[in-house]
Amino acid sequence: MLEILIKYSSYFITGLKSTLGLSIISVLIGIVIGSLLALMKLSKHKPLKWIAAVYIEVVRGTPMITQLFIVYFGSYVLFGLDMNPFIAGIIAVSLNSGAYVAEIIRSGIQSIDKGQMEAGRSLGMTQSMTMKEIIVPQAVKNILPALCNEFITVIKETSIVSVIGVTDLMYNVNIVRGISFRPLEPLLIAAVIYFILTFGLSKAVNILEGKMKQSD
Repeated sequence: MLEILIKYSSYFITGLKSTLGLSIISVLIGIVIGSLLALMKLSKHKPLKWIAAVYIEVVRGTPMITQLFIVYFGSYVLFGLDMNPFIAGIIAVSLNSGAYVAEIIRSGIQSIDKGQMEAGRSLGMTQSMTMKEIIVPQAVKNILPALCNEFITVIKETSIVSVIGVTDLMYNVNIVRGISFRPLEPLLIAAVIYFILTFGLSKAVNILEGKMKQSD
């Protein structure tokens, strides 16, 4: 296995860079989408709440690979766009992540005692000011660790984008399997790489949570 890793290291490094790049960009976009959806779901306007609820339920209730195919092939069928696989991967993963991030943010905000909002309003602050100055800063402590866990999940889930030709880690692993005539070892190397990434990030999240609890 070490022989395969050394001989084809460039493939693994290239694939890892693509996987991390796609994951980081997708989560950042997902946070923007999720924040908007969370605000819509917490809104007093029923149409906004309904739109957000439907989006979240549909996205969370369907496989990501289906969403990926709809974005990639649908862009050509519906709009005649020959979309770059990497861009299609980012769009699909971002839209998917946004639904989960929305629930993370919503639950984080709702975990704050309602009395905090009432206290802010009693001081003459508007609802938006109270959210910005009082609720959100407290909710961040609940939201941030969950967002980090979402990033870990996205790293693993991006492995499916190889099916549309994104040159991520799994795509390059399959190339190595083909040219080396060694079907198992490259997969084991990929598994180790994914484990090191996710395990390391999980430990970092645990440390972050511990520091946040100490600061309370």
